[in-house]
Amino acid sequence: MFLVDSALATADWDGVLSTIRTILERAEAEIVSLRKWDERKLVYNISGKSRGTYILSHFRAEGNRIRDIERDVQLSEKIMRALILNAEQMTPTDIAKETPAVKTEKSAGSGQENQGAPEGTVPGLRSRFGGAGSVGGADEGVQETAERKSQQESEAAEP
Repeated sequence: MFLVDSALATADWDGVLSTIRTILERAEAEIVSLRKWDERKLVYNISGKSRGTYILSHFRAEGNRIRDIERDVQLSEKIMRALILNAEQMTPTDIAKETPAVKTEKSAGSGQENQGAPEGTVPGLRSRFGGAGSVGGADEGVQETAERKSQQESEAAEP
């Protein structure tokens, strides 16, 4: 996942995507998907910016090339942060799931407004990016594990 300045993403979306593609291609990564995840208010300013656009990318790369990707991200003036996780367990169905940005666009088109916390987030949970912590997509397994552990603890506490 890549975090970019929302103003830059709005003004030069193709340039931002091109920068990310270039970084991944330079590391000989095979891009599986690259799309907007969501735009959010950041918990704290990053480089003087208070809003960020998250871009979700699934790609395949050799493990020794991840360091190259991280270095290129740090040198990039367009990318504020990046988080790279191993997601080998994800199926094509998981990768194709709607992002919060798509859900927002659909609800805006139908005249509905989102209520409460953004879908796919847990209120109070913050990620390394400074935005709300996600529990959808790649993190669903973590949520299921936490729920299972909580259930096991409550069963063990019963007399």
